[in-house]
Amino acid sequence: MSKFLLFSALWWLVGNPFLALIILLAIIYVLDRQFVGVFPSVTRPIRRMRSISSLRQQLAMNHHDISAKRDLARLLLERKKFNEAYSLLKEMGPSSEESAEYWDDLGNAALGLGQVEEAEIHMLHALKLNERVRYGQPYLKLAAVYQNRDAEKSISYAEKFSLIHSSSSEAYYLLGNVYQSLNRQSEARKAYTESISIYRSLPKYKKRHERRWALRSWIKRLKL
Repeated sequence: MSKFLLFSALWWLVGNPFLALIILLAIIYVLDRQFVGVFPSVTRPIRRMRSISSLRQQLAMNHHDISAKRDLARLLLERKKFNEAYSLLKEMGPSSEESAEYWDDLGNAALGLGQVEEAEIHMLHALKLNERVRYGQPYLKLAAVYQNRDAEKSISYAEKFSLIHSSSSEAYYLLGNVYQSLNRQSEARKAYTESISIYRSLPKYKKRHERRWALRSWIKRLKL
């Protein structure tokens, strides 16, 4: 009702229903980005491209800058530029052997290239170095990869993740998705419930980042 009243007021002010609708959607988007975070950022892709361009220039001047290579590889993974990310990560191998995040990134790059077995080896190595690396999400990614290939392996990875204490609503939302894809509705509901519970227990400064995942978990749980 409040949105309808706001739309009506905007229509009256601007005299055009289509312009009023655009303004209303813009207001909703701004409020979401400020307080909720469900909608993706429209400026992030632009900032990411600028960062990629800057890092490439940095590496052109100093090709041995490992920190720049690491940052560039992660941005390339976000853009699904798996070939370039994989090449950069392989170059970093000798100086990154003890980094769990490095092996997880390499696994993600290999996974993006369709090299599932190699990706599994790298992700498991990352977990061996640090089982809690990125809240244990390599387990979830492996569970998702194998859900249509090997159901038992998929369940095994999902259950290993569930043994890791995590304060991430996003992680439990992803876990619920894995269980749901395997038709394990009871476990999916528990994961979504845990996602919501974790969100409620978080301090205010962390809630904004996790709010979208708690909301998605709530919606998913309603449908079960």
